[in-house]
Amino acid sequence: MNKPDSRRNFLQRLTWSSLALSVPGLAFSQTQSKKKIKIGLISDLHQDIIPDGEKRLEDFLNKMQKEKVDALVQLGDFAVPSPENQDLIERFNQAHKNVFHVLGNHDVDYGYSFDQCVKAYQMPSRYYSRNLEGIKVIVLDGNEEGSPNPTQGYPAYIGAEQQAWLRKELEEAKVPVMILCHQPLAGIYPLDNAKEMQDLLRHYADRILLVINGHAHVDQHLEVGGIHYVHINSASYYWVGEQLAHWSYPEEIHESHPSLAYTCSYSESLFALLEIDLESGKIRLEGKKAEWVGPSPQELGISYLTEAQMRENLIPEIKTRRIQ
Repeated sequence: MNKPDSRRNFLQRLTWSSLALSVPGLAFSQTQSKKKIKIGLISDLHQDIIPDGEKRLEDFLNKMQKEKVDALVQLGDFAVPSPENQDLIERFNQAHKNVFHVLGNHDVDYGYSFDQCVKAYQMPSRYYSRNLEGIKVIVLDGNEEGSPNPTQGYPAYIGAEQQAWLRKELEEAKVPVMILCHQPLAGIYPLDNAKEMQDLLRHYADRILLVINGHAHVDQHLEVGGIHYVHINSASYYWVGEQLAHWSYPEEIHESHPSLAYTCSYSESLFALLEIDLESGKIRLEGKKAEWVGPSPQELGISYLTEAQMRENLIPEIKTRRIQ
């Protein structure tokens, strides 16, 4: 196993615009790819809650088509596998030859199962790995049962069998690795066993580019154990719950989409463009900014985040940022 301090020689130049990291040296030295890899990222569309999911998805797909990306990723809470959602799911599946689905906890609302999601999304399995243009993409399933300490209304856990599979995938990795999971492995609203997962990953910090998640509907970046964890904000809204229910849209929209009253929506779709340059050894994340529709969560009096989190992370934006 490679120790976390083996990364110290590889994190060198962190001074360019946007989210800027150094590609881990061990993995970079073993890859044969010398191109820029561009990946479109969208998370938490929540087609079954919002009235304009098709447009938000289309805005994302149009942007990524112009950028000529190498792959598209949706990070979960996309759309339940209902007959009504088949066209939207198929629109994403057919938008690119390389699409990656991550399972979210709300993808099985209304009585649907993860097996139905896997089939509708055309996933190989609930968790899987695939090579993409010189990097290894590992997709995790954070929705497993069996947590000894449940902290959320839905399962948010990665069990022993999946951990063993992940460890083997990382041991065998000969190219840089990017890890995707709906639930955060660090930061706001993490997995029940986030610390356990961080301890597992820190042994492979020299080959992990970054870990990307959705779920929390916030914008956040943090480094733990030599690994960069990035939250991709929701494409659509922040959930405030029934106690802070309010109307921000015309009456007829709220009547046809009753759960919308429990959200603070974003004025337009949020998504991100991830650019991995294996030649220069750098990563860039280009974000997007919107506005609140109606009052913000802070104006409504949300109280279950810290003041710093409400100021820095609870925003209708995916930040473009520098990391020094």
